[in-house]
Amino acid sequence: MVTIEPIRIEVEREEDGRILASVPDLPGVMAYGVTEAEAVRKAKAIALQVLADMIESGEDVPESLRLLFAA
Repeated sequence: MVTIEPIRIEVEREEDGRILASVPDLPGVMAYGVTEAEAVRKAKAIALQVLADMIESGEDVPESLRLLFAA
């Protein structure tokens, strides 16, 4: 398994029982899952896609996520 840090994920349970994982540093990046692990995995995958699109289009990556690209 790959650990993707420092993407911060917030997790909450909806009233219908689904788990919602969201990335506060990337507004709108969220995913539902049956389990917490599934929701977090999906949210991280979406976050990486959004970040790749930002880099490709020349947008600034949020400061809090720049450690992902240090090297």
